[in-house]
Amino acid sequence: MSNRTLGLSDRLYDYLLSVSLREAPILTALRHETATHPMNQMQIAPEQGQLMALLVQLMGAKKTLEVGVFTGYSALVVALALPPDGKVVACDVSEDYTAIARRYWEQAGVADKIELHLAPAIDTLAALIAEGQSNTFDFAFIDADKSNYDQYYEQSLQLIRSGGLIAIDNVLWSGDVADPAILDTRTTKIRALNEKLHRDDRITLSLVPIADGVTLACKK
Repeated sequence: MSNRTLGLSDRLYDYLLSVSLREAPILTALRHETATHPMNQMQIAPEQGQLMALLVQLMGAKKTLEVGVFTGYSALVVALALPPDGKVVACDVSEDYTAIARRYWEQAGVADKIELHLAPAIDTLAALIAEGQSNTFDFAFIDADKSNYDQYYEQSLQLIRSGGLIAIDNVLWSGDVADPAILDTRTTKIRALNEKLHRDDRITLSLVPIADGVTLACKK
């Protein structure tokens, strides 16, 4: 028994997956291909994707936002969880990474649910706000360049409806955020956002120690 979150040994992590992960074959194939990619560390964990899918289903979400696509696993897992009329608005800047994503979205039959914007996410989110789409999204996932996390959060908070949920990835940053001696830009940006969210009375908050840490922020 424990009254605090367990650390996961490799054996316990493998056990966790063996008794909980229900990953569609198309997701497994994408995850395995991404494992061979030079930037494979940017792939989210499968159990994290499954949690996001569950949250989307519990909310009855239909319109979602993604900031940072990479090879498309997180957009795919959310799109598969959405109803037939659901939509993912996805933001990225890489033609190369998202070419892999598009291929798998097509194979999964959800390409029509995913609207990909290849442009700086700050510009795409600003355009959505300017178009009058504030307070219309049910769910947002932020997993892009850490230096702009705070701006992505503020824009997503504007776009999300009351009762909507923002999930922010990498908030534990391999543990570096807990070491005050580590002062590189990305670490300090994430640390500052974590502290800001802790004080932010516009949301209800939970930081979940899954994968590299995921903050769940529900807009009041």
